[in-house]
Amino acid sequence: MHTALLFAAAALLEIAGCFAFWAVIRNGANALWLVPGAASLLAFAAALTQVEAAAAGRAFAAYGGVYVAASLAWLWAVEGFRPDRWDLMGGAVCLMGAALIVFAPRG
Repeated sequence: MHTALLFAAAALLEIAGCFAFWAVIRNGANALWLVPGAASLLAFAAALTQVEAAAAGRAFAAYGGVYVAASLAWLWAVEGFRPDRWDLMGGAVCLMGAALIVFAPRG
């Protein structure tokens, strides 16, 4: 459960940080949005380092699946675009892959 919460927090922080840069560069938002965006990206990196995993690459790979699903939730909640069935199926596949990485029996 701890890992899932850290992944969810990391995803929110990373997406928010990247979206701040997107808003400034692509949507013409005020450049001051880059300050909280950069802070959010730093907090994302810090959160991801707290995940309990023996190897960084494995933690990052599993997080990738969570990031995809969280991005689709952001698409709907923040940007107002409802994910279609292909988005949802892709997100489900990514989450299943993340679960395989996290919960695989390892000796």
